[in-house]
Amino acid sequence: MELEGEVLAEVVKRLRRAEGQIGGVIRMIEDGRDCADVLTQLAAVSRAIDRAGFKIVATGLRECVSSPGKASPSEDQLEKLFLSLA
Repeated sequence: MELEGEVLAEVVKRLRRAEGQIGGVIRMIEDGRDCADVLTQLAAVSRAIDRAGFKIVATGLRECVSSPGKASPSEDQLEKLFLSLA
């Protein structure tokens, strides 16, 4: 699957943000920061990664639906993709 320019830029932006947040979480742990603060940041990282994954899945589904010549994924395959992000 190839992502279009705008979608690709958005996914990369989200993943770079998550990358920075992970670095921050590592520093927080190394500095002995409060557990609640660390968990809050981990939750933010998780959401950023989830959103990137959902954007990729949504784009892939749009491509499958709009490209009648391609074999469409089965319902089981689609479910498996969604569950992999859960």
